[in-house]
Amino acid sequence: MQGSRQVQDIWRAGVAAVDGYRATLEAIQAVERPDQILAVGKAAGAMARAATERFGALPTLVVTKDGHGDDLPRHVMVIEASHPVPDARSLAGGRALREAVEGMKHDSNLLLLVSGGASSLAEDLVLGKTLDDLAALNHRLLGEGLDIGAMNAERRKLSRIKGGGLLSLFPGANVTVLAISDVPGDELGVIGSGIGSLPDKPGFAARTSIIASNAHARNAAALAAEQAGFDVLANEETMHDDYLSVAAQIGKRLRNMPKGAMVFGGEPTVVLPDTPGRGGRNQALALALAHEIAGQPDLTVIVGGTDGTDGPTDAAGAIVTGETWSEKAQVYLNTADSGSFLDKAGALLITGPTGTNVMDLMIAIRS
Repeated sequence: MQGSRQVQDIWRAGVAAVDGYRATLEAIQAVERPDQILAVGKAAGAMARAATERFGALPTLVVTKDGHGDDLPRHVMVIEASHPVPDARSLAGGRALREAVEGMKHDSNLLLLVSGGASSLAEDLVLGKTLDDLAALNHRLLGEGLDIGAMNAERRKLSRIKGGGLLSLFPGANVTVLAISDVPGDELGVIGSGIGSLPDKPGFAARTSIIASNAHARNAAALAAEQAGFDVLANEETMHDDYLSVAAQIGKRLRNMPKGAMVFGGEPTVVLPDTPGRGGRNQALALALAHEIAGQPDLTVIVGGTDGTDGPTDAAGAIVTGETWSEKAQVYLNTADSGSFLDKAGALLITGPTGTNVMDLMIAIRS
């Protein structure tokens, strides 16, 4: 029980350090007052809240995930859409973003706030493509175990607003793009399939900044672990592989680690069967790690999506120990139904929306 509380406290410290409101409020202190604010992604609500607090009642549009657009000022237009598979509201959100950009004046100043999730949440399709085409593509990509870069390259082929398309429609020249990164390498051209990418346009005066990332979260978690009295034995972004491979590689290190803490980040992949059960990549990884550390009760591991969700579930991930695994768990792992087993074991991590999205965060402690 104590180990569970400790890893949760450390994990939450990491997530708090990349809070969208906090990161945006700090970053915009030196930003010129915009004429319009556009925010898109899972952290869009938190980012827009900071911007409206700083600049007041400017025209503001937020396109975000269901349940992530609460507590915004009344003047803010909010469009909530589906994630990870887009729906009709995603097309409405993409169209609203495009129309907002196209409608600005030549001498206007735009503030664009970008975070992960925009690939699904906002889309404006190229001529001849439909919502059914987009949904089918996303279903296929989510089940094939591709990394985020490969997935977003495919998504951009259907889009008018990704890969620099949105800002290519801006009639002005002054743009500030602030982004929270949920991709390896923190590349603006990959976050949200490049919805904040800069076009190759003469006279374009753009300022871009990555204001929060997985590294920020991991460093804050490592500091919290040290403050809790743990020696930090690892702080790495190495969770970029199939979840079973990640579990095998990290599991071996956990079994052999002395007393202390390890911090890992990244985004594992999962190849899904035709009819998957309940769960997401973090729940699958957590259950696979439970197998790896079985029989070592002094080990506790938390794995969670920093946005507070994991796949199409309301859990962020799970907390497992050396006592979580049982023989019955293998069937759940094999059928992509890890969430059902972890729920029965009382091991799910439930946080609700966190106001950020910087990939996934794992903390392991041996006490």
